[in-house]
Amino acid sequence: MVARVSAESGRRPIIVDAHEDIAYNALSFGRNYALSAQATRRAEANSDVPQHTGRATLGLPEWLAGRVAVVFATLFVMPDPARSGPWELQSYRDPQEAYRRGIAQLEYYRRFVDDHPETALIGTRADLEAVLASWESPGAEQGRVGFVPLMEGADPIREPKEVEEWYERGVRIVGPAWSATRYAGGTQIPGPLTPLGRELLEAMAEVGMILDVSHLSEEACAEALDRYEGAVIASHTNPRAVVSELGAPPRRHFSDEMIARLVERDGVEGIIPLNNWLKRGYSRGDPKESVTLEHMVAAIDYVCQIAGDARHVGLGTDLDGGFGAERIPAELDTIADLGKLGPALAARGYTPADVEAVLNGNWLRVLRARLP
Repeated sequence: MVARVSAESGRRPIIVDAHEDIAYNALSFGRNYALSAQATRRAEANSDVPQHTGRATLGLPEWLAGRVAVVFATLFVMPDPARSGPWELQSYRDPQEAYRRGIAQLEYYRRFVDDHPETALIGTRADLEAVLASWESPGAEQGRVGFVPLMEGADPIREPKEVEEWYERGVRIVGPAWSATRYAGGTQIPGPLTPLGRELLEAMAEVGMILDVSHLSEEACAEALDRYEGAVIASHTNPRAVVSELGAPPRRHFSDEMIARLVERDGVEGIIPLNNWLKRGYSRGDPKESVTLEHMVAAIDYVCQIAGDARHVGLGTDLDGGFGAERIPAELDTIADLGKLGPALAARGYTPADVEAVLNGNWLRVLRARLP
């Protein structure tokens, strides 16, 4: 029987978050995600870590308290030219180094799950349903947090034929680019899919990978949406219309046309609660309180208006992905606060079914359709 997680029992809906850079921060900055975000902040109070990656927003206690049942947990390694300083320990100079770092991050998740029975790796539909069922057990206030490995930037795949190896290791979602890679143009470095990138997509389709078009250049994204035969998502990409012109390169986010094309493919777009990606005119020095959950609701609603329904948008927070609590909406301090979006969406006129679709159901639909 398929587990169905809903608010009908009176419990708060679970959350599915389609993008968190957990292994990167653990291996770059030594963050211990078994601790609460508050404990991490205290441990880092006299260090320069918050200066580089922001005040911590993630931790196992917050995942559990916030009913964050499923996380797309990234393997993210940075091209060496993009390094901003010696603290960037997860960078690579060639595909072999990218491969080694990607394997190390995947092994980090395996160790974390081995050490913390409140967590699990999700590689199959059975794994997913077991995690979801843990939140529905009679008398259970909290379940297990399931991690779905997502590769952000495909250079750890040394050649397309290695896709099968990564799939066997548990990776279920791949985004070909962050900045440009051997496979495609990416953020701030435009360009098409390369011939190797087209081979990569063919190999991904053969094994049943989910394609993440976040960070692809506009040209590469358009071709990927046309060419890829499998499931497509944008794990963490906001509507370009709401992004501050001062705060982000416009090409990092989706135009109305790109959103419409993702919808045509039955894809889902994950909204990021970063203030300068939620409010036009916002700049990094502006107070946190100048952006509220209403701005996040507006970004979600923007996608829904283009789609004509609430089936194609979810959450892809990117929390701890280079920014922290000081740069997210006023009502949010840690991931445990994401549930506040439910009442905010309801106040906007969204039905309970639509709210649940945004908070978890749309991502669950993709996973249930594509996991082996």
